Amino acid sequence: MIEKRGSMVGSLDVAYDLDDSRLFRIDSESPLRSKKLTLIREHKGPARRPLQPSETVHPVAVPSSWNRQIVRAIRNCCEHFLQTQHDEGYWWSELESNVTITSEYVMFRYLLGLNDPGKNRKIAAYLLNHQTENGSWELYYGDGGDLSTTVEAYFALKLAGEDPKSESMLRAKDFILRNGGVEASRVFTKIWLALFSQYDWDRVPSMPVELVLLPPSCYFNIYEFSMWARSTAVPLSIVLAIRPRYPLPPEHAIPELNPCSVGETVKKRFASPTHHLFYFFDRIAKFFERHPISSLRNRAVDAAESWILEHQEETGDWGGIQPAMVNSILALHYLGYPLDHPVMAKGLQAIEDFCLDDDEGFRMQSCLSPVWDTALTALAFLEAGVPPEHPHLIKATEWLIRNQVTTGGDWQIKNPSPPGGWAFEFTNNFYPDVDDSAVVLQTLYRMRSSGCAGIESAMERGMAWCLSMQGSTGGWAAFDKDNELVILNRIPFADQEAMVDFATADVTGRMLEAMGLFGFDRSHHRAEKGIRFLKDRQEADGAWWGRWGVNYIYGTWSALRGLVGIGEDPKAPYIQAAVHWIKQHQNGDGGWGETCRSYEDPALRGQGPSTPSQTAWALMALLVCGEYDSPEVRKGVQYLLRTQRPDGTWDEKEFTGTGFPKHFFIRYHNYRNCFPLMALGQYLHWIKKSDKGV
Repeated sequence: MIEKRGSMVGSLDVAYDLDDSRLFRIDSESPLRSKKLTLIREHKGPARRPLQPSETVHPVAVPSSWNRQIVRAIRNCCEHFLQTQHDEGYWWSELESNVTITSEYVMFRYLLGLNDPGKNRKIAAYLLNHQTENGSWELYYGDGGDLSTTVEAYFALKLAGEDPKSESMLRAKDFILRNGGVEASRVFTKIWLALFSQYDWDRVPSMPVELVLLPPSCYFNIYEFSMWARSTAVPLSIVLAIRPRYPLPPEHAIPELNPCSVGETVKKRFASPTHHLFYFFDRIAKFFERHPISSLRNRAVDAAESWILEHQEETGDWGGIQPAMVNSILALHYLGYPLDHPVMAKGLQAIEDFCLDDDEGFRMQSCLSPVWDTALTALAFLEAGVPPEHPHLIKATEWLIRNQVTTGGDWQIKNPSPPGGWAFEFTNNFYPDVDDSAVVLQTLYRMRSSGCAGIESAMERGMAWCLSMQGSTGGWAAFDKDNELVILNRIPFADQEAMVDFATADVTGRMLEAMGLFGFDRSHHRAEKGIRFLKDRQEADGAWWGRWGVNYIYGTWSALRGLVGIGEDPKAPYIQAAVHWIKQHQNGDGGWGETCRSYEDPALRGQGPSTPSQTAWALMALLVCGEYDSPEVRKGVQYLLRTQRPDGTWDEKEFTGTGFPKHFFIRYHNYRNCFPLMALGQYLHWIKKSDKGV
C-alpha cells in the first residue's frame, strides 16, 4: 500500500511504502528533461547525463551498514537505468550473438550488389577483433571455437578484401581444416556458400517450396514449424528452388577450405534410424527439385511469394529476426524484385535498423529486444521499491500499453482467439509471444495504481490471450500452441534441431507466476495443468531444463517462481529438491554460473564461472522459497555487492541467453543489470519487513 504525502503539484513528492517501512522518497518538482529521439528505432542508447531532481531515487531510514550497502547498490543501479531510458519510455540494450549475423550481412549485401568498401573495412576490424588465439570465432564466450561460425567469418573477410595470406586468415584456415572443412559445417553455412557457387546445391538438404501448398490439416505443413523456422523456411524454399549461383571472382573463392576434392564422396553418419529415413526422403525430394512438375512448382512459388508479402510489417520487418528478413529479401530479389521496389526498400531499411556502428565496430544483431528489456527493467524498479507513480515507470508503462499487439498472426491457425499479447521487438505484429507477454502482464499488474490510461483493458486482453495459448500438455510455449511435432528436428535441413516450439518449464513458470499475481490459485484448471506439466518435467536431481536462458539455473528459477506464485507449498519435497540443487551449485565466490555447454553435456548443469545474471536467478529462486536467512543467499548478495561497478552496473562477458540450445546463444547486455537489481530489491524488501540487519 502506498501512502502519498507532500506537495501534489505536478507529481508525487514523497512516497512511503507502508509494507516496507518507508523505503523510498521520490523528489518530483521539475519536468523530465532528456534528449528527444527522432526515430522510434534509434538504437544508440541515450547518453548518460546528470539526473534532474524529478528523476532521482533516494533511499531513507536505513538502519544498518548491511542495509546501507544494499540500498546504495540499488540506488546506483536505478540511477544507471534512469539515465539510459529512451525518451519514448522504453529501455533497450544490445542483443549480442556470434559473428555469423554480421558475416552474413556482408554476404547478403555482396549478393545484392551493395558492396561498400568503407563499411567492409569497419566490419573486418570488428570480426578480427573477435577472433580467438586459435584462429576461430566462437558461438559463445570461452567455447574454444565453432567451425561454421569460423567458416562464415573467414568467407566474409575474404569478400571484404582481407588478404588470405595474413596471419589472422591463415590461423582461421588452419582451424577450419583441422575441424573438417566446409563439408563439416552446418546447413545454413552451406546454403550461403552455395549461393556463391562455393558449395554444390545437390549436397544441400532440401526444403521443397511445394510444402507451402499443404493445408494446416496435413500432418506436415508450414504451421507445424516453429515461428522462427517457418518465417525463414518459406522464403528460403524459393531460394532453394531457384538455386542461384553468383559468379564469384577467383580472388574471393574459398577452395582452400575444402580438405577433400569437390567430387569426393563423404560418408554420411546417422544419429538414428529416423535420421536415415529422412535422409532417404531428402534424396527423393532432390530428384523432384531437379525434375519439378512445372505447374505445381509455379503455383508453390507464387504461394510462397504471397506469404512473404503478406507477412511483411509496415516497417519492413519479417518476424523480427535476421534470418527471416535476409532470406525474404533474397527470395524476392531472385524473383526479380528491383531494390527500389517499396517492399525491398522497406526491407533493406529494416536490415539497417538492426545494425550498430560505434566504438565496438560495425555489426548486425540477430534481433532487437525493447519490449523484453523495458518490461524486465520496469519490473526490477518495482521490485527495488520504486513506487508506480515514478515518472519513468509511468512512461515505460504507457509505452508497453501502446505496443500491445491487437492484430492477428500465425498463432491463430491453432488458436482462433482474440489477440492481446506482446512481441519481443519494436515491430513484430504477426508473432507476439507468451514469455514477453507474461512479464509485461506482471509489470502492468504492479503498475495498476499508476492511473495509466488503458492499463486495465490491456491487462484483461493480455491475460486472456496468454491463457488461450496453453497447450494440450498443460505447458506454454513461446509463440505457438501445440507446436510439438519434434520429429521435424530429424530432417536433414534441421541440423540445429530448432524446427518446433514445444512447451517449456521456463515459459510455463512465467505464466503461472503471472496468473498468481492476477488472483488465480492452484485449484484453477489451467493452473492445475501447468503445475502437473512442471512436475512431469522436473529432473531427477530437482532441477528444470531452461529453453530460453542458460540453462538449468534459468529453468529452475522460472519454475520455482511460478509454482510458489500460484500457491504451491515451498516446503513440498519436490520444491525443496530444487532448492537443494540450487544451493549445491553455488560457487566458492558466492555466485552462481552455468556454461552454455550444459546443453550438450548435462553433467555440466549448474557449473560455470559466476555471472551477475545467473547469480540473480539463483537468488530469486531461493528467495521465493523463503530462504532469505540462509547462508547461500547472504553469500550470493555479497557477491553482487562486491562485483558491482561504481556506475551501478555489472560486468558480464558470458552468454546467458539461449536462442537455440547447443547452436545459438545470446549475450543480453541488459541481463547483467536488471536481474541483479530485481534480486537485491526482493532481498531488501524482506530485510525491511523482518527488521533484519548485520
